[in-house]
Amino acid sequence: MTTTPAQLAANLDSTNLRLDASEADIVQLCQEAAVHHFACVMIYPASVPLAARILAGTGLKIGTVIGFPSGRFSTEAKAAEITAAHRAGAHEVDIVMNYSALLAGHTAEVAAEVAALTRLAHGNGQLIKVIVETCFLNEARKRAALEICEDAGADFIKTSTGFGTEGAKIADIAAWAAARKTGIALKASGGIKTLADARALIDAGATRLGTSNAAAILAEFTGGGTPVEAASGY
Repeated sequence: MTTTPAQLAANLDSTNLRLDASEADIVQLCQEAAVHHFACVMIYPASVPLAARILAGTGLKIGTVIGFPSGRFSTEAKAAEITAAHRAGAHEVDIVMNYSALLAGHTAEVAAEVAALTRLAHGNGQLIKVIVETCFLNEARKRAALEICEDAGADFIKTSTGFGTEGAKIADIAAWAAARKTGIALKASGGIKTLADARALIDAGATRLGTSNAAAILAEFTGGGTPVEAASGY
């Protein structure tokens, strides 16, 4: 587990993907993240220009979601989102794998899409995390998703959107950590509300945690308070 507040903050993607998030909410998220030096803010694409203005000169990374939350978009549509996000100022993209196609057995098609989008993002200088929505996958499909992400050269494989039936599970992170054959990193997201949640997932092998409770978790770590219930499942 991390041993300092700065180390913990560097593991946290401070997230607001609420459907009712206002501009004021995004401003607050960014200002908070700049103070605490979180790994990045994670927001919807339309909010990236606002975040870029607020965070200019801070060095804080901006992340956004692609093909969110279902993943059931064409490769071309996802590519256009990645390109637009890059132009708007996004440094990181969390793309949703077409997990429904994976479930239908179209593994080669899914692999081709992830590879193409990874090449595009890396060509832009963007870090890419691939969301596979573990709650809908059996163990064999979770392993297949890991192999697809590794073969594509993705930077991270990520558990969840926060909009599925379940969020991050310690067992899934641990299984990926044991099975991976490359240096791919692991991101847990969905339902991470407390310091105990964060500790357990980091101990299992996650190096990024997507959470709408980042500031509260950090406050709990430093003894400044206890986390509050998030307004969404993310």
